[in-house]
Amino acid sequence: MTVVIGRESGEGPTARLGAYRALDGSSGAALEVDLDGPHAALAVGKRGYGKSYTLGVIAEGLARTAGVAPVVVDPMGAFRTLDDPADGQPVPARVVDDPTVSPGALDPRSWCALVGLSPESGAGGLVWRAAREAETLTGMRSAVEAAEAPVADRRAAANHIALAESWGVFGTEGVDADALCTGEVTVLDLSGLGRAPMNAVVRAVGEALYRGRVAGTVDRLPWLLVDEAHTFFDGVGEAALETILTRGRAPGVSLALATQRPSAVSEVAVSQSDLLVAHRLTAESDLSALAAARPTYLEGSLAERLPTDPGEAVVVDDATETVHAVTVRERATPHGGGSPTASDAAVD
Repeated sequence: MTVVIGRESGEGPTARLGAYRALDGSSGAALEVDLDGPHAALAVGKRGYGKSYTLGVIAEGLARTAGVAPVVVDPMGAFRTLDDPADGQPVPARVVDDPTVSPGALDPRSWCALVGLSPESGAGGLVWRAAREAETLTGMRSAVEAAEAPVADRRAAANHIALAESWGVFGTEGVDADALCTGEVTVLDLSGLGRAPMNAVVRAVGEALYRGRVAGTVDRLPWLLVDEAHTFFDGVGEAALETILTRGRAPGVSLALATQRPSAVSEVAVSQSDLLVAHRLTAESDLSALAAARPTYLEGSLAERLPTDPGEAVVVDDATETVHAVTVRERATPHGGGSPTASDAAVD
């Protein structure tokens, strides 16, 4: 017997998520997740209890499925192993090191927020106008130099644009939806970048996937998978993520988020998720964030149902209004999210 979560009826592609977990800890029927339609999924849990591992399991399933285009935002370099040889069926994957995006992918307000300038300040106003008039960093610098403004403001604006250039995430073209929506999982390795440049990439990629489907230039259904999602809900990446959360269903764009701090993502991310995979949590603020969005069909407290062991989870499926105790399956590719230990590094 196999149970499919995420859809009420019908057929279509699915991915194996794991198996039911009995009270004695033994495995039961297989549990699969629907990949035929768009979804908003949220995986939460304390560090080391499996949230990123679960995201990798979903990514593997998507990579093996025709008609979808999975893109993984990897802030920690934990998903590079998706490109390693897999057990069983191959997992088509590629890793993009140092991805770049077009400066024109960000609107003027986002540019000011990105470099930490108020739009009402002299320098911020110059950056705003430069971003409105130009789509390259060279063009933005030229617009600032040609502006009739105090020298101090022009110098400050130019310095902030130079700071953004030093991040190395802006290119004349950058990644686009066509390049991302291939028949394999694309891992965008953002490890080593600061919060601001990572947010710039997520903003541009999220909007590119959404607009590609709205415009009809992308045939496959994109899935944007974001690890350490709390990193992007206090930066310019938030707008793109919330657009997919609230408006992605119609054009067929899915979002899967993983975070150890559900209290640090927006209420929209929690309330709009039709699939919630909850691993162990203990922080009161995180438990409260989930409790605020607890569905009426969930009997009792979600906190009381959370598992205590790594790899175990409670899955809340809003499509069928059901709750499942599950043990997540083993990855087909190596998991790159483990923590190093001193004993491993010791030299005899």
